[in-house]
Amino acid sequence: MNTTHSHAPEDIAALLAPSATSAWGTRLATWIIVATLIAGLGVAVRRYQTAGAATAAPAYVTEAVTRGNLDVRVSATGNLQPTNTVNIGSELSGLVEAVFVDENAVVRKGQVLARLDTLRLQDQITRSEATLASAEARLAQAAATVTEATASLARFREVSRLSGGKVPSTTEMDGAIATLARAEGERLSAAATVTDARATLSSDRTNLAKATIRSPIDGIVLTRAVEPGQTVAASLQVATLFTIAEDLRKMELAVDVDEADVGRVAHGQAATFTVDAYPNRTYTATVTRVAYGATTTADVVSYATMLVVANDDLSLRPGMTASAEIATSAVANALLVPNAALRYTPATAAASRGIVGSLMPGPPRSAPRPTDAAAADGSRRIWVLRDNAPVAVSIVTGQTDGRRTEIVSGDLRDGDHVITESAAGTGSAS
Repeated sequence: MNTTHSHAPEDIAALLAPSATSAWGTRLATWIIVATLIAGLGVAVRRYQTAGAATAAPAYVTEAVTRGNLDVRVSATGNLQPTNTVNIGSELSGLVEAVFVDENAVVRKGQVLARLDTLRLQDQITRSEATLASAEARLAQAAATVTEATASLARFREVSRLSGGKVPSTTEMDGAIATLARAEGERLSAAATVTDARATLSSDRTNLAKATIRSPIDGIVLTRAVEPGQTVAASLQVATLFTIAEDLRKMELAVDVDEADVGRVAHGQAATFTVDAYPNRTYTATVTRVAYGATTTADVVSYATMLVVANDDLSLRPGMTASAEIATSAVANALLVPNAALRYTPATAAASRGIVGSLMPGPPRSAPRPTDAAAADGSRRIWVLRDNAPVAVSIVTGQTDGRRTEIVSGDLRDGDHVITESAAGTGSAS
């Protein structure tokens, strides 16, 4: 049996009404979400543009160009030493009998410093005196023989004259002449023996004098390397017993000047230096010599330079390490810029490429060209901040003290602000 159901239009509308309401709510929520995303994206884009603008606006560190006096100095280190140091030794071997001075003792020229045992030397002098006396006696005998032979020859010649040459005979005459010649030879030999004996005696007396070691100069004893009872063995190289500095009131400072600075150092230049013993005290000195010969240490070439130092209060001592500053030149009322400005170069600004472009790889950035090198005409380039923008200015530099440099010419004025570095990373120091 078939059953037929009939539905009225009101029933159909009632069935469809809940579905239509649900679809409309869904669409509305979707539009709200899309609108929120678009607003958020706009805010993000504005923030990105703002950040990009802040990044694109560079910030520079500047320093004003000033006028002032420029003192150019060369730094060097070295050691103090006496103007004249004498090493005193002994030419003789022997036992040290006594030592009369100690280190730091002030001595005078000729003052006795030490003495060796002299007994053996005195015995040698006695022996030499006896030898000399014997030689002098033989010389006296030889002289008497010469006198006798001379008188005998004179008689023979007188007899020959009176006898008309008949007597004495020729043989007798020749014998008398030969006797005189032999006597003269013996006298000369005896005289030479006397001279030799006197020389030996003088040498022995000299050795006796050398056994007493004296100071050859006025000065101060720096070192003493001998004690009483010690044996001194003289050899080809004389052993040093004492070291004496001539006058510590006037000393020398030997420093090594780098090859890059030696061309500016000359005789007569003034200098100042300090030592570790007195860090708050500054001493003065004067350059007296700059060596032409170079010294190479660890591939570093330097030139020995000597400075004279006044040490009236004896506060300075030999061997002290000193740090010296040599005044090589001075420029008055110079236009000065910091050396950092000579090394600065602004980097090339990159063009803004948007959000998508910033995510894509860009072309390689060219390295900034350093400005520290001089051009062919001797000019260099420096960057000045004018109207909040870096402007390149050509200049010619002069003297430098390592921190500031003199500007000889160029479009740079007192009060200009030169760029030394970029605070935002938009530049480089070469």
